[in-house]
Amino acid sequence: MTEIYVSTDVEADGPIPGCSSLLSFGSAAFRTDGTMVGTYTANLATLPGASADPDTMAWWAGNPEAWQACRSDLREPGEAMTEYRGWLEALPGKPVFVGYPAAYDFMFIYWYLVRFTGGSPFSHSALDLKSYAMAVLGGSFRGTTKRTMPRDWFGPARHTHVALDDAIEQGHLWLAMRRAADARSAR
Repeated sequence: MTEIYVSTDVEADGPIPGCSSLLSFGSAAFRTDGTMVGTYTANLATLPGASADPDTMAWWAGNPEAWQACRSDLREPGEAMTEYRGWLEALPGKPVFVGYPAAYDFMFIYWYLVRFTGGSPFSHSALDLKSYAMAVLGGSFRGTTKRTMPRDWFGPARHTHVALDDAIEQGHLWLAMRRAADARSAR
């Protein structure tokens, strides 16, 4: 079955789901040829009984525009995750989660999907862009950062900490990495 790469970014009020809340997420689905086939985004109400992490909230205090963006048009998590799961299942292929860092973003999305819908169309398929970049560049994991990646991998978009903006930007980064990997293997 065809794979669809779902670049996803999350914004949260702490380090782990359940104790903290997923505030906003955005996904942009791409074919391997670079065609974006759809987007999904939602801002969520916080979980009952969860508490915001003080360090995370200090970070949010320094990013008031992003905070305002993720706190408008709030939806109940169950409603949004059910709709999101339907969107994922309607994609023209098997979804593969793409994140930077996948460990953080996937953890929230997977937890919320399982908690509110009983399962995840991603299964355990999560592609970490930092690991992918490390393999393409042939460097170390800790030495592979956005600062050490080729500038031509990045488009004109600025990282805004608005989930859908960042998911689209990250999807284009993945496509650039994939082109570099294909060029490297063609040599």
